[in-house]
Amino acid sequence: MISDIRKLRLALASALVTALLAACGGDNTPSMDVRTLSQGNVESVGLVKSATVTDEVMRASKPTRTNNVYIVQMSDMPVTAYDGGVRGLPATKPNKGQKIDPNAPPVVAYLAYLVAQQNAALASVGGGKKLYSYGIVFSGFAAELTPVQAQKLAQMKGVLAVTKDELVDADTSSTPKFLELDAAGGLWEQLGGFGDKKSSGAGEGVIIGVIDSGVWPQSKSFSDRDASGNRSFQKIPGWHGRCVVGEQFNASDCNQKLIGAQYFNTAWGGNAAIKAERPWEFTSPRDYNGHGTHTASTAGGNSGVQATGPATVFGTISGMAPRARVAMYKALWSTQDASTASGFTADLVAAIDQAIADGVDIINYSVSGTLTNFLDPVQVAYLYAAQAGVFVAASAGNSGPTTSTVAHPGPWLTTVAAGTHNRSGEGAVTLGNTATYAGASLAVAAGPAPLINATDAGLPGADPARLALCYGSVDGGTVLDPAKVAGKIVVCDRGVTARVNKSLAVQESGGVGMILLNPTPNSLNADFHFVPTVHLQNTAYTAVHAYAATPGALATINQATLVYNTPAPMTASFSSRGPLRAGGGDLLKPDLMAPGQDILAAVAPPGSAGRDFSLYSGTSMSSPHVAGLAALLKQKHPDWSPMAIKSALMTSAYDVLDGPNTDPLVIFRQGAGHVRPNKAADPGLVFDSGWNDWRAFLCGTTTSLSASTCATLRSMGYSTDPSDLNLASIAIGDLAGVQTVTRKVTNVSSAAATYTASVTGMAGITTAVSPTSLTLSPGQTKSFTVTFTRTTAALDAYAGGQLSWAAGTENVRIPLVVRPVALAAPSQVSGSGGAIDYSVTFGYSGPFTALARGLVPALTFNGAINTGQQLTYNVTVPAGSSYVRFSLFDATTTPASDLDLVVYNSVGAVVGSSGGGTSAEEVNLLNPAADTYTVLVNGYATSNPSTFTLYAWVLGSADAGNMTVTAPTSATLGSTGAINLRFDGLTAGTKYIGSVVYGGMAGMPGPTIVRIDK
Repeated sequence: MISDIRKLRLALASALVTALLAACGGDNTPSMDVRTLSQGNVESVGLVKSATVTDEVMRASKPTRTNNVYIVQMSDMPVTAYDGGVRGLPATKPNKGQKIDPNAPPVVAYLAYLVAQQNAALASVGGGKKLYSYGIVFSGFAAELTPVQAQKLAQMKGVLAVTKDELVDADTSSTPKFLELDAAGGLWEQLGGFGDKKSSGAGEGVIIGVIDSGVWPQSKSFSDRDASGNRSFQKIPGWHGRCVVGEQFNASDCNQKLIGAQYFNTAWGGNAAIKAERPWEFTSPRDYNGHGTHTASTAGGNSGVQATGPATVFGTISGMAPRARVAMYKALWSTQDASTASGFTADLVAAIDQAIADGVDIINYSVSGTLTNFLDPVQVAYLYAAQAGVFVAASAGNSGPTTSTVAHPGPWLTTVAAGTHNRSGEGAVTLGNTATYAGASLAVAAGPAPLINATDAGLPGADPARLALCYGSVDGGTVLDPAKVAGKIVVCDRGVTARVNKSLAVQESGGVGMILLNPTPNSLNADFHFVPTVHLQNTAYTAVHAYAATPGALATINQATLVYNTPAPMTASFSSRGPLRAGGGDLLKPDLMAPGQDILAAVAPPGSAGRDFSLYSGTSMSSPHVAGLAALLKQKHPDWSPMAIKSALMTSAYDVLDGPNTDPLVIFRQGAGHVRPNKAADPGLVFDSGWNDWRAFLCGTTTSLSASTCATLRSMGYSTDPSDLNLASIAIGDLAGVQTVTRKVTNVSSAAATYTASVTGMAGITTAVSPTSLTLSPGQTKSFTVTFTRTTAALDAYAGGQLSWAAGTENVRIPLVVRPVALAAPSQVSGSGGAIDYSVTFGYSGPFTALARGLVPALTFNGAINTGQQLTYNVTVPAGSSYVRFSLFDATTTPASDLDLVVYNSVGAVVGSSGGGTSAEEVNLLNPAADTYTVLVNGYATSNPSTFTLYAWVLGSADAGNMTVTAPTSATLGSTGAINLRFDGLTAGTKYIGSVVYGGMAGMPGPTIVRIDK
């Protein structure tokens, strides 16, 4: 059924990536959306260990390039969190405002202890090739292991989680004037400008670490010299970073501006493996792709740098924090066409760990990540980084306009959406029938010239789909016929390949211009193309293609103009948006928005057609704006925590022009809104949070913290309801009638002030703030509550609004998103045959029922499988089935192996898949169509052979008589009800599935699945 198992691993990933590329990411000059998805249970804060090797969402994407590397998280605290407890080893946790000194004797001693613990764990499973020892913000190591070793480690005392390494890709102007940084009295001026003195200016003394594809050190954006050649930057004390030499990168390429540059590729197999697979790459910190140079120069590049080449017309550019220092940590490695760059999680975590050890203040991470897991290795590393006082900006992802695509769920970092700005290149094309279509363009005039559709200009036998997309040499082979294209303007469809690669393909075939058409609604981008180009919206798609197909068709591409009054900001169509998949809707992501479309910055010439400057688009570009702005706020307020900085940026933000700020769809695009840095410098009030707040949040959203840890936090007064996390936003994913959330604000201004609350929006939900006014002295903190009561709001649909605290002209604003439900109930309960009791919360008043379905025993299929082998089993699902589950278990796979599942319907379509790091796999189908389903078991890594048992449950709608449900017969809005389950007649050694289905009100949630292993 699948000749190559990599097709299985890539099935869902390919669909996701294709949609992502068509939306913006890969069809742009490197606009990278790196996915590091992982599902682990991890705790290092009372952390209870994970029982299984963990790995994200179906590991749908075990990619074509894999390794045998696993990331092992140990239960010991990392350096930034260790506060003592090991005999003879004093605490290493830094005090507030201090950085880690990696050379301090206590740190050296504790790191040696961590390494010894890691080595002992590795030795206990027969050893393995250790690649990295982590210890600064992630306690653990990366090693090459067999699946058996990985599974043994996962079960070992002192090990929290074992995660299979994943290959991930990157998330892919100067906008200070649009952000008003250069305005009189603006943030730049407040911080001393950016010019003449060696020890002052916007960003001075702050270090921005950039984890990306490397840096082009010759760029003027990273020079430490002024126009006269004199050094204009001084050394920063306490910096522990290095400049690592390598291919075409010398120690002298670093300076007092670019103060550090390192690279990480051990998980690839080191320099030799990189050169074998990607020989064009530099085995050094030097950037081939351009993405890393672009993000670094956007965040902290020098001011007043004159753009060159096609970008000359734009004048000078500047980073957000032009006096900040930049340190590059290269962990992404480029494709030859520079359309993306990829890196393994093991290398990325090593880069994060090193950056914190070196002493960075800010990290930019324009690499996408998990959509579902608060505690994958990257999120864990950033949890401890935030605890150590390091602000992290991360890209939201380029999977818009689809909802629930936002990445980086961790509330301890700042997730950034992408918006447009007011500068644009505008142009038009006039067809021979006199019709004129306006679009995005930086073109010089071309034509009139013959016009042809790419689909009519192919080489013999060319694939029509590749033709429509204008594939060229850098995308795997030219499909356009020079005999048909020479001297013509070519109509190409947007999608899959980089936009500028399409115009290169036209140029290679002798074309003189290109019309780029959006097949579906999407952004319009004024790129630096290889032939004069105008980019048109999908509204022109049919008409332009139709005219181009007529005999004698002509077109003229008109001279483009630069304008600086384009209405902005709008949400970039590619920008990922909420609601967040992690946390049940009780956290709002993205947090905020920054410019991310058509951003001009420095790039690396090898991956940018020899250019030193280019326009890129993506949330990769919005994230470094926020990293740079955070550097400015860190400089102005060195005592602010990362969450205070995040709060200031959020509460001072303003709205996109897409729609009303009470529309939840708008809020899920912009978060708190578009950044307004001058206002953020003096926000009045901030919402702060820290270590125990985040641990309490994890108690309410994961199973990673022990019950005793969570109980202790509650006894200390910390709420474990995730909606109560003290952020500058409020989200409730399951409002069952009534819910009250709590927030605390701190006055960070220099004067006492009285703030008065007001709420807009929230149609159909009564929103009561108590107290309605707060008077706070400088430095004072006070709490308030917000009670949401559903009245007429639709069930299962979000309502949106804004809560403002006003004091004179000051306005501290936070977004609200609330989803009313008829009933809040657990999705699954489990047991071994004894009584199970759980609670539900009612979102209405009226009759209530809770009825049993099942329990039904599993069908079982036994097999023996070798690595690379696939076995299939057929399961018939009759009409009226309510739920089907297919499962493999580590406990019934011998010896420990890595097996995967794929489920097909009778016409061969994939209806579900699961590809984790071991054999713990599960596919669920709710209300499936009657059919005969084929379940494929794949031997990804076995002991040749490994034996296994496949389990399948087909649940109908009937009560099997072996589960008794006792429940209230009526519901009262806002109250809770007890559900009691009792079981009899079950056979020992049998696995059962059933469900409890709810009734009494329209809009009830899906049934609670009941899983019994007798």
